[in-house]
Amino acid sequence: MLKMILKNLLKPMFKPLYQLDYCIVNFSTTQNLQHIIKLTRLRVVDNSALGIAAAQSGKPPRCIHVYNKKGVGTVGDKVLVAIKGQKKKAYIVGCKQWQQANVPRFDSNNIVLVDDNDVPLGTRIKVPIPAMLRHKGPHFTKMLSIATKFV
Repeated sequence: MLKMILKNLLKPMFKPLYQLDYCIVNFSTTQNLQHIIKLTRLRVVDNSALGIAAAQSGKPPRCIHVYNKKGVGTVGDKVLVAIKGQKKKAYIVGCKQWQQANVPRFDSNNIVLVDDNDVPLGTRIKVPIPAMLRHKGPHFTKMLSIATKFV
């Protein structure tokens, strides 16, 4: 008899999740991912008009494609970005993921927008960029000339 009374008392406490009287809502907004793949939110760090407009509207640019074999972007890789309803190319100049030696790790995934000839759309880069980009290739020379700080 005592067993039956305890069972009836404890029954409502141990209901399965699908029988609970209240609804569990998982509300979340995705944060910047630790690696740069498709649909990763990015941050434009140059002073281009398109980058400033995207930052003010609250809709960050998203990566559409990474131009390498692995599909995972790191510092110095070229990506295709959807920003303000347009497709633009950009170079990654900082990312949150674990980096190799002598490559700094950043708090956000930073990009610099470029046109089809690898010329930056902005005239200044507002954040420090890695000095290791100097040895990456000739398409970074224009980007390095408009940078104000190096890490």
